[in-house]
Amino acid sequence: MAGPHPMPVPTPESVEFWKGCQRGELLIQQCSNCKRLRYFPRPACPYCTGEQYNWFKASGKATLYSYIIVHPPTLPAFQEKVPYPVILVQLDEGVRMISGIVDCKNDDLRIGMPLQVVFDKINDDLTLPKFKPVKK
Repeated sequence: MAGPHPMPVPTPESVEFWKGCQRGELLIQQCSNCKRLRYFPRPACPYCTGEQYNWFKASGKATLYSYIIVHPPTLPAFQEKVPYPVILVQLDEGVRMISGIVDCKNDDLRIGMPLQVVFDKINDDLTLPKFKPVKK
């Protein structure tokens, strides 16, 4: 039996990211000083240490950069899903993020495959960005 889904704890720097996901928008921090994008949301730019940032709406287009297949044991919330992939995508905008994939069998995963973001509403408080293959 599945347990409760683990919930992220939004920080002051990440709350807009999570709100964007609930609206169906993939938001990425952009440093106000050097203009570089960064993911995951954090208080200071890892490139120039600037502390001011804006939110950039990403296209949601990505490429599968890497992946693993999770096998038991795992958290109770995910037990019924094993084996399942955890993916690392590179967004067209250049940043990488860890996520999940939908509408794709584990055997069909290919490094370099084009992906598009989709939003998975877990409950009223949590919507996760996941990715699906782009049909050719």
